[in-house]
Amino acid sequence: MLTQKTKDIVKATAPVLAEHGYAIIKCFYTRMFEAHPELKNVFNMAHQEQGQQQQALARAVYAYAENIEDPGSLMAVLKNIANKHASLGVRAEQYPIVGEHLLGAIKEVLGAAATDDIISAWAQAYGNLADVLMGMESELYERSAAQPGGWSGWRSFVVREKTPESSVITSFILEPADGGPVMNFEPGQYISIAVDVPALGLQQIRQYSLSDMPNGRSYRISVKREDGGPKPAGYVSSLLHEHVNVGDTVKLAAPYGSFHIDVNAKTPIVLISGGVGLTPMVSMLKRAIQDPQRQVVFIHGARNSAVHAMRDRLREAARTYANFSLMVFYDDPLPQDVVGQDYDRAGLVDVRAIRDKLLLPDADYYICGPIPFMRLQHDALKYLGVHEARIHYEVFGPDLFAE
Repeated sequence: MLTQKTKDIVKATAPVLAEHGYAIIKCFYTRMFEAHPELKNVFNMAHQEQGQQQQALARAVYAYAENIEDPGSLMAVLKNIANKHASLGVRAEQYPIVGEHLLGAIKEVLGAAATDDIISAWAQAYGNLADVLMGMESELYERSAAQPGGWSGWRSFVVREKTPESSVITSFILEPADGGPVMNFEPGQYISIAVDVPALGLQQIRQYSLSDMPNGRSYRISVKREDGGPKPAGYVSSLLHEHVNVGDTVKLAAPYGSFHIDVNAKTPIVLISGGVGLTPMVSMLKRAIQDPQRQVVFIHGARNSAVHAMRDRLREAARTYANFSLMVFYDDPLPQDVVGQDYDRAGLVDVRAIRDKLLLPDADYYICGPIPFMRLQHDALKYLGVHEARIHYEVFGPDLFAE
């Protein structure tokens, strides 16, 4: 339990750390990777190159300090972090390493301003946070290992099918190499895949939403190829698209994630996705429409038919299930794209323009896609009077607290 003195010091120094946050976190990663280069196999090195992880962790440190008096207000965020950590295989023995180099970076950047009292207070605060996360992650590991077909750590899977879904998205069906069953998952959850990336000389881990409903035998992921620039973002997605084929073996962590529907509820759900954000929505949809009493609305935005994955299957589902309605926006339709057949409206997704289709009593709203897309949809739903508690979202890449 943190003393009030410790909390006061942390709160008082939070603005200073915020001012120097990026420099501190950049220093932290440099120190940690020099002392423990093996941790590069855990961290997303593309996000390191782009500075995304540094910025996310700097914001996280400041947010934690700002909420030090009421850490319970961060529990939803901490739950997301714990799920991400479990999917990456983060273990308790790694927390002291992170703490050591985070405190060392604060000292190095702030110099004499980082007094013994300040370092001591932040050490206690970090230890308190680490204890909470370690406890949550331990429970997640134990729960996964105890389920039928479950496991903890990494398990070998074989690629049984590889299917192009659009010009940029390919689906992979993965089955355990040991021939055993796989654990069920909540529609909307993700798995982590670990592959060796020759360009980096490292193992890299990426998280991909499961894009089918549970079947006990296999998992399906649908991967968008992220084209690289000067600082490539698509180390793993490019490798999966170009070099991982049927019969190849990859390593998977068990399914995790707190972004999922309540499969036992009867209330309506509205799914809003942009681009490859449709992948967890397809899993949610396939499970939800099995209950004819549950109304499901799916709103999706894509550039055009060339990049619109699973288009025909979604249209077929809308024709088949009376409780399911689909609305597709194309912001750059091709000349051959037909309104009413390929898409329903031109332009970006605009939920305010179709409020009559999505404002349903007691509905929950699930958003997935690029961060600017999700912010736009979140704000539009709030404008329409949807309560914050009924808006749920999934973030690709590092979010506020993601390392």
